[in-house]
Amino acid sequence: MTVSILVPSSLVREAEDKREATRKIGYVARAATVFRADRLVVFPDGEGERRWGGGFVETVLRYAATPPYLRKEAWGTRSELEYAGVLPPLRAPSQTGSESDDSGSTRQGIVTEVGPDGRVRVNCGLQHPISLVVPPKMEVDEGERVTVRISSREPVRAKLVDEPISVLSIHRMDLSEALGREDAGVRVATSRFGENLTTSRLGSLAGRIERDGMTVAFGAPERGLPAMLDGVTVERVAPAGQREDGESDEGDSSHINVEPGAPSRFDLWLNTVPNQGSKVVRTEEAIVASLACLTLPE
Repeated sequence: MTVSILVPSSLVREAEDKREATRKIGYVARAATVFRADRLVVFPDGEGERRWGGGFVETVLRYAATPPYLRKEAWGTRSELEYAGVLPPLRAPSQTGSESDDSGSTRQGIVTEVGPDGRVRVNCGLQHPISLVVPPKMEVDEGERVTVRISSREPVRAKLVDEPISVLSIHRMDLSEALGREDAGVRVATSRFGENLTTSRLGSLAGRIERDGMTVAFGAPERGLPAMLDGVTVERVAPAGQREDGESDEGDSSHINVEPGAPSRFDLWLNTVPNQGSKVVRTEEAIVASLACLTLPE
């Protein structure tokens, strides 16, 4: 099952400073990791951006998804990463080394030097970069990320393997492109004006999501998805108990109205926190609440 999370470039629009913005992005990366998301996409919302836009969000996310032992080598010093120290640790197997009973642990490395004899030096978080033989039919360049299988640390025994490690990949693309991917699966838009997610509704979705995967999109603080998308509006509906003077005994209700042919098409509009006790659910909170339900096995 492939799980993709879509967040807008306006994700940190309410942050008071860069430190707070960085921390918020870290919480998003952490939530994506906890629920084993495969892909985290930043889509443009230029009208909603303020001090820190999509470039900042993407850079901090990519840094957070990089194993700590590779960050200095891969990133150096950048202004966007001034407060990277506040990022919570992800502790994903791809960052700490995935243990296997029969073949040691696999971890990410970065090629620091390519030699003329079919060997390369790789930084993979050991005390020093190690010299490894490049397998046949595998080509690597300096600065490239590679997979290293470590069978022993004392003495060091390791080898390059031509296979990917399951990692959280970070992308920046248009919403329509992300929704149009072949592996998009069930395309879900989250909004407090969507259909309430209930146990019965979740039961009918679980099998489909487990089979096809899903792509889940989230809005930004004080700027939900309907405000970002052309052809999508919030329609207010007077309940049956409305009085003749126009006042309602039960309060107005609202729902999503999608015009025919609207460019950003979702399979479902869901309210994944139907009984929210706060006026605003933050994006990182919405991700946790949504994926905790939508990733449940059938």
